[in-house]
Amino acid sequence: MQLAAVSVDLDEIPCYTAIHGLPPPDGECAHAVYRKTVPRFEALFDRFGLRGTFFAIGSDLDDAGARDAIARLHGAGHEIGNHTLNHRYDLTRLPDAELRAEIDGGARAIAAVTGAPPRGFRAPGYTVVDRVFDVLSELGAGYDSSVFPCPSYYAAKVAAIAAIAARRRRSHSIVDDPRVLGAPADPYRVGRPYYRRGQGLIELPIGVTRDATLRLPYIGTSVVLGGAGGASWLTRRIIGRPLINLELHGIDLADAKQDGLDFLVAHQPDLRRDLEHKRSALESAIWTLHGAGYEFVTLGEAADRFAQA
Repeated sequence: MQLAAVSVDLDEIPCYTAIHGLPPPDGECAHAVYRKTVPRFEALFDRFGLRGTFFAIGSDLDDAGARDAIARLHGAGHEIGNHTLNHRYDLTRLPDAELRAEIDGGARAIAAVTGAPPRGFRAPGYTVVDRVFDVLSELGAGYDSSVFPCPSYYAAKVAAIAAIAARRRRSHSIVDDPRVLGAPADPYRVGRPYYRRGQGLIELPIGVTRDATLRLPYIGTSVVLGGAGGASWLTRRIIGRPLINLELHGIDLADAKQDGLDFLVAHQPDLRRDLEHKRSALESAIWTLHGAGYEFVTLGEAADRFAQA
């Protein structure tokens, strides 16, 4: 099986100020993901004739523009996944009732727009625990796509949180159990603990390169920072996996100058690349996957294929 799925986490700009311990933004720039970058992703995906999976935060759908965007994406055949109600980075530290409310609340907000509950779930910051899978199973979710077994990403996240603390700011981000680094990098049914194989929910891990290349991160940040050439190089090192799960964020098609995000440039390295650089990098990755014969599917379609295999 050679499947490729492109997903986009629709984390709005306040999520990034929370990561960096900055005050939330005011004005139009606070809605840059839905108002600026979602149309860019629609155009990119239409160019390649692919349908992606967009993970929405339920509380963002209080905004009419965000609701319209999700309805438009759903109507065009893109999958809408659940990214919780409030994108709590400390989701896994919440009491059981609050954790369940975050997951169920996100699903309900999406269903109110699309008319159907989302099948897929992705946790804020890729951080999950067994209790998350208990709730997902109880709510009838079809799959999870949160596990990120990437040593270099894990190390960079730890270092970033420490650097922010050294500046006397508090990041809302937290780190996962380090044992997740030994989780399967290809689709599997979760066991207990979730980073072992079992008979539970289908897990579609976030993309990492093949084990022989040290499981480098195959996500939007690494792809866009590398430009077209770097994206192609990185893509060739993940080819061979049965599912290539390219996980992006809305900010991966943001332009600091055009979108009023200059205040984040010092904290967010990917914003130091302009829109054309980013678009070229993502196009290069998709072309390379096309050339290798990968079939593009939504994550929901991928979950169905692996469940039947």
